[in-house]
Amino acid sequence: MASMDLRTEIREFLSSRRARIAPEQAGLPAYGGNRRVKGLRREEVALLAGVSVDYYVRLERGSLAGASDGVLDALASALRLDEAERDHLFHLARRSGTPGGPRRRRPAATVRSTLRQVLDAISDAPAWICNGRYDVLATNQLARALFSPVLADPRRPANTARFVYLTPEVAREFFVDYARIAGDVAAKLRMEAGRDPHDEELIALVGELSTRSELFRQRWASRDVRLRRSGRKRLHHPIVGRLDLDVESLELPAEPGLHLTVYTAPPGTPTADNLSLLASWAATRQTPAPDLEARNG
Repeated sequence: MASMDLRTEIREFLSSRRARIAPEQAGLPAYGGNRRVKGLRREEVALLAGVSVDYYVRLERGSLAGASDGVLDALASALRLDEAERDHLFHLARRSGTPGGPRRRRPAATVRSTLRQVLDAISDAPAWICNGRYDVLATNQLARALFSPVLADPRRPANTARFVYLTPEVAREFFVDYARIAGDVAAKLRMEAGRDPHDEELIALVGELSTRSELFRQRWASRDVRLRRSGRKRLHHPIVGRLDLDVESLELPAEPGLHLTVYTAPPGTPTADNLSLLASWAATRQTPAPDLEARNG
């Protein structure tokens, strides 16, 4: 993938969203039994959004620049966008309103020493800091033990998306809900692409995954987007077995683009017992924390 074309992204995102809505779902009569398009027609979306057909056609062709928040809200309502999809639409519109530019490499994210101290202070729960590209930038000891299969890749920074798509045999064994995880990873990467379509490292990552994984190509083509949210993650760890973990992912306001994610389990549950067992195992194998931020030269 040489670039992420914003106009193409807008066109395919909007057309894919209207294709999933039948006229009956939108309260519209479905005239004729042989519709040539799947889902809503452009004129039907325009009607639902309260804009002219010509204006909606321009929007779907990639011209979101200048669209007001009211128009975008109406469009989101007409297309029945969920929260993540609505945010993605607004990200695309904001990017449309700024001059285009070449791909750019973000400054290498570094994790401040005080944040590392926070991680190390979380001694009874796995915790790590990642960016929007799924690069693993810092971990505490228990996270290194928990995600040892992910960190086994010598390439730095270790990357969860690469683990999921480029080592699928290991990832399917590790993630109990592999199919859902794979979909979420692709959808969150697309959300990140909407925020910054010129991020050189993100473009390179998507290109690598697209080249090497048919499953990623399929998931990427769906145009789905997801927000980073709290939830449940089920793992099968090679040392302690099954872990059903509650996940809290927190944005770090002082470090834009970075997230602190903590994995916990209710006291007295088998998962809590297995986490304690994993902590004991990790304590017997204490090694210096790896340089997760180092990059290939």
